[in-house]
Amino acid sequence: MATVLQTSQPSTTTARSSLSYSQGVSTVPLLGETIGQNLRRIAARWPETDAVVDVPSATRLTYHEFDRAVDDLARALIAGGLHRGDRVGIWSPNTLEWVVLQYATARAGVILVNINPAYRSHELRYALEQSGCRWLFTVEEFKGSDYREMIRAVGGQLPALTRLVFIGTSDWPELVEQGRGHDLAAREAQLTFDDPINIQYTSGTTGFPKGATLTHHNILNNGFFVGEGTRYTAQDRVCIPVPFYHCFGMVLGNLACTTHGATIVIPAASFDAEATLRAVELEKCTSLYGVPSMFISELALPNLASFDLSTLRTGIMAGSPCPVDVMRRCIDEMNMNEVTICYGMTETAPVSAQTAVDDPLAKRVGSVGRIHPHIEVKVINPETALLVPRGEPGELCTRGYSVMLGYWNEPTKTADAIDAAGWMHTGDLATLDDEGYLNIVGRIKDVIIRGGENVYPSEIEEFLYTHPDILDVQVIGVPDAHYGEEVMAWVILREGASLETEELRAFCHDQIAHYKIPRYVHVTDAFQMTITGKVQKYLMREQSVLLLGLPAASATA
Repeated sequence: MATVLQTSQPSTTTARSSLSYSQGVSTVPLLGETIGQNLRRIAARWPETDAVVDVPSATRLTYHEFDRAVDDLARALIAGGLHRGDRVGIWSPNTLEWVVLQYATARAGVILVNINPAYRSHELRYALEQSGCRWLFTVEEFKGSDYREMIRAVGGQLPALTRLVFIGTSDWPELVEQGRGHDLAAREAQLTFDDPINIQYTSGTTGFPKGATLTHHNILNNGFFVGEGTRYTAQDRVCIPVPFYHCFGMVLGNLACTTHGATIVIPAASFDAEATLRAVELEKCTSLYGVPSMFISELALPNLASFDLSTLRTGIMAGSPCPVDVMRRCIDEMNMNEVTICYGMTETAPVSAQTAVDDPLAKRVGSVGRIHPHIEVKVINPETALLVPRGEPGELCTRGYSVMLGYWNEPTKTADAIDAAGWMHTGDLATLDDEGYLNIVGRIKDVIIRGGENVYPSEIEEFLYTHPDILDVQVIGVPDAHYGEEVMAWVILREGASLETEELRAFCHDQIAHYKIPRYVHVTDAFQMTITGKVQKYLMREQSVLLLGLPAASATA
């Protein structure tokens, strides 16, 4: 039997308020376990089922073998002098060792610090110093970058950092050997599911990244309920091309799998469209993950039809809105009839809402689904903090088991994000409809105020996706001397297509309000993005100001 934390369940018959407040209802209680306890229970139930398959190295571990590997590494961490609550960094692309370390640190009560593999020396130093990492697990090189040299450049400035372990070298087996025979039970007996176990640095779309500090309870339960939302069982095999350092990979991916006895399939060290589909075919995957741009890349493969994707049934899209055409093609051409959309943020472990596998297409592209079990949301006027009526946009706030402990060693920033009542203020603008579906309409900072009118970029983007030549689009606001801000669209076109500004404006005429029609159009090959597929609109705005010569125009206005 699962160990559970009993909670009271809100009544499903309660009359729904006309104001934007909702709570996720479930008859399934929260798990009251640590990550290590949960893995041990699952491994005992499905010992011979594949837990992890690393396609590049042709390595597979059953749940029994995986659990034993986690035990061995956890003992080594303790034997090496790491105490409960010490921090260990992981700076690496997706590997089998990444997954083993994720669960071993949890079992040893050590806090895993996820470091973006795209970071360079300055960023690496910041993350290691800010979190106080004692050890660092990394690779020697990745995509032509010399990780050893970058560590050497900053290592002398990090007195807390006492040990480096290079994945893929003799460092790993030597470390494991040092832990042979060391006691693990005593450490496990000290742990509680409310202990901090993971620090994930926010993607840094604005300012310096902040370290969201998450507990066993946060991420174990979030992974579990994501898996419930996709209806995972021990027969599912999940292809995970999204990065493990991000919550999409390690929570929606790894923890959703291991809480259900499903199989983690690693297609490559980093995203490669062809390698991903090859892994789906080879391992007969039933689920596939990605941000929309990944699915767009897969659908664009000239040999797409040559892959046998008949075993796919579900998957998760997250990170940014999914165009209708992309969703439809994933269903029609990739057999992903039960694909779901997830919404969340690192600070909320991360998922707060998810579409259902049987939701109609309109809901899967027009919303981010209903509220997750055991989570509350409200939509408020950011100026007054009062609830707004259903259907009206306001700031989304969320509360529940999933909300982080806070930003590591940053109490002021934590207080700015989580109010006295425990509500996490997301900074996202959202609407909540009468059926309980949540729709994200933009970021508070992304709202364009044109001549006193609030313009929500996502609304315009959704319309522009209907243009036959537009493959992808992002809408931003740029300075304007007369209106304060004007609307600008960055577009990626289908191969061989061309598009002039006036053509796009004509396409919009009589279809959307005049003040929403882009004044400027910029055709590009790619958007500024984080490694996890989040568009960095603030960088696009900066480039647009220079591209359009707006500083000079503003100075003479």
